[in-house]
Amino acid sequence: MKHLRALLFYVPYIITGMMAGSLSIILWPTPFLFRYKVIMAWNDFAIWWLRITCNIRYNIIGTENIPPAPYVVLSKHQSTWETLFLQTHFQPISTILKKELLRIPFFGWGLALLKPIAIDRSNPREAIKHIHKEGVARIEEGLSVLVFPEGTRTPYGGVGNYARGGAGIACSAGVPIVAVAHNAGACWPVPGFVKHAGTITVVISSPFDTTGRNSKELTEEVKTWIESEISRMPDPFHR
Repeated sequence: MKHLRALLFYVPYIITGMMAGSLSIILWPTPFLFRYKVIMAWNDFAIWWLRITCNIRYNIIGTENIPPAPYVVLSKHQSTWETLFLQTHFQPISTILKKELLRIPFFGWGLALLKPIAIDRSNPREAIKHIHKEGVARIEEGLSVLVFPEGTRTPYGGVGNYARGGAGIACSAGVPIVAVAHNAGACWPVPGFVKHAGTITVVISSPFDTTGRNSKELTEEVKTWIESEISRMPDPFHR
């Protein structure tokens, strides 16, 4: 049954994703905020369709903590779910991502419209410089920036190495950090085709003030907060 539910999810997910990607070609000349909202309609559809087909719901705690933009979001990275959710919940926001994602037909075309900060991970030193420069530039434009400090998806229950780049952007730009803890990897594990019915918990922190702080100290503080919140989250499969 889980395999059937996943199949029911993926077929429209892929078809509508291709449609949104094709539409993005037409949207290139339009104002940024307009095309961002149009592309986010597909993100909203994907999250809704996941609930309908696989019974994966979510509960958000702390939305009232979100400060006026711009700010830097540092989030746990466990699955594909949070990449969809965070871009729509904190919109408009510029996401740091792998350059390879922009080369994916249809999906990458839509991503490219959202002013992402694409990095080449084959050259880590240059990637760090690029992240910092472009991240501060996005903040100066009035956009917030989304960073997954672990760099890649960590399996549910695991803890990756938290890089300091996101905190460095916030410190240089003089904006607060908003941390996000969640357990999406329990319901949408990666890799894996099957989805597990349950309720994802998302917790948004109060802003971390970056005034007079350094990126190393802030990154450790954010890591401690995120992992502590995850350890206290209710069982996503409890009914």
